[in-house]
Amino acid sequence: MTMLDTNALIWLAMGDQRMGRKATNAADRALAADSLGVSAISFWEVSTLRHRGRIRLDQPVEAWRAELLENGLIEIPVTGEIAITAATFTDVLRDPADRIIVATAARGRALLLTSDEAILAWTGSLRRQDARL
Repeated sequence: MTMLDTNALIWLAMGDQRMGRKATNAADRALAADSLGVSAISFWEVSTLRHRGRIRLDQPVEAWRAELLENGLIEIPVTGEIAITAATFTDVLRDPADRIIVATAARGRALLLTSDEAILAWTGSLRRQDARL
C-alpha cells in the first residue's frame, strides 16, 4: 500500500508541479495496482483548507472526494486502533491530523508520500518518501 499525506493528495489530484516525478510515479503504480490510499482525515483537512480559503476546488469537497474514490483511491477509515496509536505520537508530531495519518500508514505498513518536514524528520518506524522528489 502507498498512502498520500493530505498535501500529496491535493498536489496529485490537481496536477500540481510541487509533486515530484518519483512520488508521482509511485502513486501511479500504486493506483494501477489498486493500492493507493488516503486517510479519511485528509478529506477533513481538505474541507477545512477550502473553508478557510487556503485552497480552491472547482467543485464541492464531497464531489471531489467521490470522484477520487471512483477513480480508484482507497479511503482508509480512522479506527480505534489508529486513534490509540496516534495518541502515542503526541510528543513528536504536533498536528493531530498528522498523527492520525502517520498512525494509519504505520499500522498498515504503507509507504507514505509527504512533504511535511516534521513527518520526514521523525525518527519513528515509518516508510516514507518526500513527495517533492
